[in-house]
Amino acid sequence: MKKILSLILMTFVIIGVSTLKGYAKEDAAKIEMLPVFSAQTDAQNRLWVGTFQIVWNEFMDNILKGPVLFKNYESELATQLNKQEFKKSMISEDSYYTAYGETTLALKEQIEKAIMEKFNETSDVLDKIDWTDPNNAYLLYAMLKKDFTYSARFEILPAEKFNNSKTQYKYFGINEKSRPEQYSSVKVLFYNNPFDYAVALQGNNDEVILYRTNSDKTFKNLYADLTKKTEKYRGNRAFVQGDKLKIPFISVKQDIDYQALCGHEILNTDRLYIGKALNTVDFNMNNTGVKLKSEAAMSIMTMSLLPEMKKQRGRNFYFNNTFALFLKEKDKSMPYYAMRVKDMELYKYTGEIH
Repeated sequence: MKKILSLILMTFVIIGVSTLKGYAKEDAAKIEMLPVFSAQTDAQNRLWVGTFQIVWNEFMDNILKGPVLFKNYESELATQLNKQEFKKSMISEDSYYTAYGETTLALKEQIEKAIMEKFNETSDVLDKIDWTDPNNAYLLYAMLKKDFTYSARFEILPAEKFNNSKTQYKYFGINEKSRPEQYSSVKVLFYNNPFDYAVALQGNNDEVILYRTNSDKTFKNLYADLTKKTEKYRGNRAFVQGDKLKIPFISVKQDIDYQALCGHEILNTDRLYIGKALNTVDFNMNNTGVKLKSEAAMSIMTMSLLPEMKKQRGRNFYFNNTFALFLKEKDKSMPYYAMRVKDMELYKYTGEIH
């Protein structure tokens, strides 16, 4: 009986911790999608994309004209989102689309037509909204789309383990047989020792930043550390003959509904609440470039019907162990995508190899 009571108590403690964090805890076998760049989590494999923050900002700026506050409910997550750490001004206009308005089929058709014309894409989230529900008030939507190639195509390298895994994974990069023109596609940010280094893969307007570290800090603090180390580094920033590069092919496709934000009456409104808070990511990185598609949508409902909650010395830049990844436009200071990779099986590449 004591064992049963202990198990019940432990269950309530775990639920309480998850609730305090303010977002749905992901399954341990999945990558956790974080709602904000500064979010704290125990998840070893995690990612963040700015799309959901964009729709939250649209709700604050264009409908509420202020922060999102709930009646009789303290939300740590809402507090963090209200800070608007990421804004659409931090990414080029041709990389995103947003829309908001009353939840009508006309708005749905408008969004579908717009993302097809701008990105040649269809939506993975719009059909998850009940557009005929009479309690629907507003719909806020955003898509972020990136599709870019590196300055040069990298070599496909032999498969090998990642982080002492039993499985071998596909890699690309630069070895002793690579062509010198590939070197210009890599910018060395710093190389402090064989366990602490970072590089940036160059595209026309975007770059992929890879930071080799075991640190378990938030993405915000990881990026701050990376920036400081880059500024302090006085070594050779050119990738030169003798240097080597090894990066795993990566695929991620995941979605989440931040249910902890849903079902709570929003202050200073006509009894509105968030019905759905959806975010998706579809990310692929190979030896030629990166493809990223992310959507976010929030349905805002009325409270008339409550919801159901549910040659120099060669340096080896090998990313075959735990690392962090950031995507950033070259002329911006803030990344629009971040990822921490520890268990490669969760990121196993499923796309084509060129």
